[in-house]
Amino acid sequence: MTMTLTTHNTAPAVEKAATVEFRGLRRAFGTTVALDGLDLTARPGELLALLGPSGCGKTTALRMLAGFEHPDSGEVLVDGEDVTRVPAHRRDAGMVFQSYSLFPHLSALDNVAFGLRMRKVRTAERRTRAAELLDLVGLADKGERFPHQLSGGQQQRIALARALALRPRVLLLDEPLSALDAKVRLSLREEIRRLQQELGITTLFVTHDQEEALSMADRVAVMRSGRLEQCAAPAELYGRPATAFVAEFVGTMSRIPGRLEATTVEVLGQRLPVDGDAPDAREVDVLVRPEAVRVEADDAGDARLVAGAFLGAATRVTVRLADGTEVKADLPTHEAAALAPGAAVTVRLPERPVLVAERAH
Repeated sequence: MTMTLTTHNTAPAVEKAATVEFRGLRRAFGTTVALDGLDLTARPGELLALLGPSGCGKTTALRMLAGFEHPDSGEVLVDGEDVTRVPAHRRDAGMVFQSYSLFPHLSALDNVAFGLRMRKVRTAERRTRAAELLDLVGLADKGERFPHQLSGGQQQRIALARALALRPRVLLLDEPLSALDAKVRLSLREEIRRLQQELGITTLFVTHDQEEALSMADRVAVMRSGRLEQCAAPAELYGRPATAFVAEFVGTMSRIPGRLEATTVEVLGQRLPVDGDAPDAREVDVLVRPEAVRVEADDAGDARLVAGAFLGAATRVTVRLADGTEVKADLPTHEAAALAPGAAVTVRLPERPVLVAERAH
């Protein structure tokens, strides 16, 4: 079943999209360092994804913006105003959690209206606004239902409507789709993105799912061990990763042994220029995407085709080099079909700069 979100412009775009800044945020929990000098800015009206492995500090950063955590040092600013010590209820931020966090004894309409009730908004006004938000997220006919009567995707939409009901300057999404099945997750992420763009609200989205981040965000901030590795648009992040960690965390990447000499590296019998900084070592690994690898049948080749995985128009093959290194390559399916497992092949890379990293041991 596919879900389609229909908007009727019942919720106006935000008057002025906010700028969010993290300046030198540091936070430790005992001996565990969650944030280690994080500097990051979310531009007005953009959807910025915080991406990284578990424990990298992305959720801690989001909770600091929400006011649920406070840094040991550093500042959180919204439109230039220091809100680091401002209580959560005065942050003007709407937050959607992974677990929905709906009140089971309240109807969908009353769940959406709950924050308005806490702010003493008159009954008629809050019910009208809650009904508008339900319509905005495509659940106008579900207002009287209780959470247990709704699917996971519908519950998450209710949580999103509740977060938007207070017309926050900033929307915070903490892994909101991870509890949903794959089909619903795909549909809902498209709808969240459409709604965010329509409202023009600055949004920070925490996820460990690279596909989710790359498909939804204007920019993606990749974090590791409490630090920012790179923040860039999805295409730049994928095509020009700033570090080996980003290269391997975002998308599929193979490591091929190479020998570094000044600003070039010798790999697969080729000499290629190095892209970016090189490690202080002679023996390095060259990092390559599957779509950049060229594989051709060659009876005299010293590499062997190991396996193939059908992806539709392309097939991802695994090739084992003479030294035992395995390399992934994406080939047009009709070309891959002509290569049997065990076939002798040659492997080459395009004549363009490559990213290198310290040799893996």
